Amino acid sequence: MAERITDKLVKALEPPETGNRITYDSEVKGFGVRVTAAGAKAFILNYRVAGRERRLTIGSYPDWSAAAAREEAKDLKRRVDQGQDPLSKRIEERTAPTVNDLWKAYEEHHLPNKRPRSAADDRSMWQTYILPRLGSEKVADITAQDVDALHAWISQTKPVRANRVIEVLKTAMFLAIRWKWRSDNPVSGVRRNHEDKRERYLSPKEMVALSEALEAHSEKASCDAIRLMLLTGARKTEVLAAKWSMFDLDEGVWVKPSAHTKQKKTHRVPLSSAAVELLRRIKAEGADPVFVFPGRVAGKPLGDIKRTWAVLCAKAELKNVRIHDLRHTFASVLASNNLGLPIIGALLGHTQAKPLNVTPTCSTIHCERPLKRQPRSSMATTFVKSDDGRAPLNVPRRIF
Repeated sequence: MAERITDKLVKALEPPETGNRITYDSEVKGFGVRVTAAGAKAFILNYRVAGRERRLTIGSYPDWSAAAAREEAKDLKRRVDQGQDPLSKRIEERTAPTVNDLWKAYEEHHLPNKRPRSAADDRSMWQTYILPRLGSEKVADITAQDVDALHAWISQTKPVRANRVIEVLKTAMFLAIRWKWRSDNPVSGVRRNHEDKRERYLSPKEMVALSEALEAHSEKASCDAIRLMLLTGARKTEVLAAKWSMFDLDEGVWVKPSAHTKQKKTHRVPLSSAAVELLRRIKAEGADPVFVFPGRVAGKPLGDIKRTWAVLCAKAELKNVRIHDLRHTFASVLASNNLGLPIIGALLGHTQAKPLNVTPTCSTIHCERPLKRQPRSSMATTFVKSDDGRAPLNVPRRIF
């Protein structure tokens, strides 16, 4: 027979020999206390929703008193009367995706669409910063304050990296919205750290010094790759992965497949005669039949040139110069020869013309070997047709 559940009653309940036994309350229908054979006691509520009988555990005794459990049972019954299913909601919250789950989905669905180097960088940011700090949190529970705290934590030592981490997390949260894991993006509105844009160009004197360092260096493939970067303004990854099948040396054209370009679009680049001469020389010297710059492993391109670049910079006494600054220098040379931004942007592979803060320079490095200084008046100029075949590009032959 049901009776009013009190703390005194619960305390006096004896455990069954096996399984569990439920004693129901005489006042609140469905409310009861369950006792297991091990002696554990907990308050429960039985209810029906959509024709199904459900049993929800309110809490264990003595953590919950009988009076508090009864009030909770009344509140749950009111929600059931409104058509809600408290147990279903609790299960949903318990199984809600965490930031760890978001990372797994991000890795599976988003990273394959990125270039390998970018994907590796994203993976590093997740493993180093995001997961250690937020991995166990529910995606739906992440707040703007959590994101600000993450950004501030990273900013203590790496302010620029902190901005990149926030960009990655913002993208992931947009995916979470798409997957209906939450309805808003807590990363929106984060105040980023200030970043000074680096714009470094090699001066004529520096390019002569680099030329002499290249000539003296023993790593021939790496040095030729650097020469081609300076002659074409191409990105390092594009040059290192270049194949002979991409070049038409008779026409003086480099066709970069979409898989090799940052914009994932085929890019047709006119080459200066200096670049063509460099490529012809590489080919004549018994180059790999597939890759312009073969690596040490057969069938693979040159992997990286960081060590060679570091040695060259030390030898040429180049301060704070990155490999990517060769691209800036190429743009500087073009700008100094009165080429418009659309043409420079096309040569560099930009989707849009970008403003250049360029101090006009005139390069004084020759592509042929041995490399020697020549008077400015002896500089040869080559004319290279643009993609439409109409506007000739006045590119200095002695860029390299």
